[in-house]
Amino acid sequence: MFWRPKADPLPPAGDDAVAPAMRTAAAWSWRFLVVVGAIAVLVFLIIQLRLIVIPLLIGVLLAALLVPFAAWLQRRLRFPRWLAVTTAMLTLVSVVTALVWLVVAQVRAGWPALRDRSVVAFDEFLGWLSTTFGLSDAEITGWIDAIVGELDLSTDGPLVSGALSVGATAAEILAGTVLVLFSLLFFLIDGRGIWGFVVRLFPRTARPAVDGAARAGWVTLTNFSKVQIFVAFVDGVGIGLIAWALGLPLALPIGVAVFLASFVPFVGALVTGALAVLIALVYNGPLIALFMLIGVLLVQQLEGNVLQPLIMGPAVRVHPLAVVLAVTAGGLLAGIPGTLFAVPIVAFLNVVVRYIASGRWREVPNPTLTDILPGPPTPAPL
Repeated sequence: MFWRPKADPLPPAGDDAVAPAMRTAAAWSWRFLVVVGAIAVLVFLIIQLRLIVIPLLIGVLLAALLVPFAAWLQRRLRFPRWLAVTTAMLTLVSVVTALVWLVVAQVRAGWPALRDRSVVAFDEFLGWLSTTFGLSDAEITGWIDAIVGELDLSTDGPLVSGALSVGATAAEILAGTVLVLFSLLFFLIDGRGIWGFVVRLFPRTARPAVDGAARAGWVTLTNFSKVQIFVAFVDGVGIGLIAWALGLPLALPIGVAVFLASFVPFVGALVTGALAVLIALVYNGPLIALFMLIGVLLVQQLEGNVLQPLIMGPAVRVHPLAVVLAVTAGGLLAGIPGTLFAVPIVAFLNVVVRYIASGRWREVPNPTLTDILPGPPTPAPL
């Protein structure tokens, strides 16, 4: 027999030419890119339609708070449905109107004294500059004139454009308020019918999962609204009482402002607390401002280390670290509205995803939070 050299094996073709690990990585990669692209398009559309989306989301959060109240009026006090809805709406409008009236009345009453004290504090600041840095009155006046001269007061300048933007923002807020009230009214009147229409848009086989997941998310939103009001109340009362005890003017408006701003987690109470410290510095001097700062920090520590982990955590089942990251990401993407809706959106998505993944929609058609996330919560404070 004659020896013949072996022929080289043919190179692999098709899928066999790619290692299995690379095929798996590629499959995950393109699916990941598709999901990220879809989320990016959704976020873009939400930002473009923010004048509609933001009032609608506010209406959903208010509905999560008022729907149980209206149901309680019907169940316990035997109110007709129309009367329960009307009472809930009037209660909300009355509370908001009372808070605004208190703030306006207190600011009008304390504004003259605060204005006069601000002038005196500014004169004292100029005197401190003169004695500390050896500046003459003429030099200080020249610097102030130079700063004022840098301001562009023309029609295209930042001040005029800023005033126009404020006017446009006021119109947007008014239109948004009307949209919030209308959407909230229809959520209270026919929330079940609206949701039934949304569910029917999905394929028939997916409807039980969609309906159960949304009900689970609704339970979480309801708990979030209740707990957030309590946390905001603690912040507002705590900082307001400290301001009153230190003799600050506008203590009541400060407390109300802290209460309203606390609905923006971490950021709102911090900004309004800084405003209280600034008022204390202008009106009462550095020592009282230091005491006010200590009081604000104590209230913030109470909220961050006690209320958030022990009350907010079990209510929404979201880790405090996730809350911080969600608020930061929401602020980067959508500013103040993003920080306001970050936590409820993350809490809602967390419960929805876990509910669908668990398959409990096959067993629990109308879930409670315990049915969705059984077991004790385990959030840990930062």
